[in-house]
Amino acid sequence: MNLYFRLLWLSLMARFRPRLGALDESVLRMRVWPFDLDLNRHMNNGRFLTLMDLGRIDLMLRSGLGRVVVRERWMPVIASSMVRWRRSLLPFQRFELRSRMLCWDDKWFYVEQRFVRNGRTVAIGLVKGVIRCRGGHVPPAEVFAQVLGQAPEAPPVPAAIEDWRAFEGHLSGLD
Repeated sequence: MNLYFRLLWLSLMARFRPRLGALDESVLRMRVWPFDLDLNRHMNNGRFLTLMDLGRIDLMLRSGLGRVVVRERWMPVIASSMVRWRRSLLPFQRFELRSRMLCWDDKWFYVEQRFVRNGRTVAIGLVKGVIRCRGGHVPPAEVFAQVLGQAPEAPPVPAAIEDWRAFEGHLSGLD
């Protein structure tokens, strides 16, 4: 239930925050609440993934993509995610969630999300997502054209994303 309150608050506050461009970073300031904890009394690993959803929603709302998704009846869908935890977040600690679009290709969007406390990375996540429509997927170039009027040039694909793609190719054989 607490995530609905965070989502409602995020949705309301997004109207008063500056608009974001395609490659701009969203920064959400949060606190670890008792209902975010696991049995080890630090933020639950699953809660990190859930809060990452809020970071991506903030990116969508503040970039204008949210309106287009509703108008076109598109569905943002996550296909894969990877998280590397480095430190714990303890009860009542403040932290920032920094989300930004890293790159895209003909189908997928890649988003980097960092949890930062006192200038130090606590956890970093990479997320691969797609925009779905009734007939399949919406290419990123079309998404950007709808939101920005034109598609910006895609940034170079970082080596970490290339390695991740290769790893996912290996996982396909495990089906």
